[in-house]
Amino acid sequence: MSGLDAAGWLEGARCIPSPNCDERPAGQTARLVVVHAISLPPGEFGGDGIPRLFTNMLDPAVHPYYREIRSLRVSAHFLIRRSGELMQFVPCELRAWHAGNSTWRGVSRCNDFSIGVELEGNDDMPFEPVQYAVLAKLIALLRRRYPIADIAGHSDIAPGRKTDPGPHFNWAHLHRLLASEAPEESA
Repeated sequence: MSGLDAAGWLEGARCIPSPNCDERPAGQTARLVVVHAISLPPGEFGGDGIPRLFTNMLDPAVHPYYREIRSLRVSAHFLIRRSGELMQFVPCELRAWHAGNSTWRGVSRCNDFSIGVELEGNDDMPFEPVQYAVLAKLIALLRRRYPIADIAGHSDIAPGRKTDPGPHFNWAHLHRLLASEAPEESA
């Protein structure tokens, strides 16, 4: 993970462009990172369901749940697999469709001013240490380019509607890692 190009594609990430994005509204830039959790099929990891969902190529014949969600048009900027692999679907300069009906600090439409990061996981189990390490490095890199003021869970911006990243997400651990990623003050 070395840097972002002018469009906001990250060098070192596996890039799979999603059509589920558009321009941010005029005057909007990323100032919030939204942490999500996803597994497709539910509770299963490592398959191609998530990339297929984000690229509108989900085959409803593969799993019964896919028939329920086949018409969704969603994406995220990034996905961090349980292995630590980092994938990117939408460049950071564009608006990914990850937050839905959402509000943060009294401002609605969080997609307009956020970067969505999906962690491969669910509400029922802890995330992998490597996922936290990659997430902290990613957020540190994003903070060097964008005025990221906050990090929130999907459940924080859509309470009552969403539960991810769930009760097993260790916010304290993430914040410790972020503190170690912060640039040192010069004397």
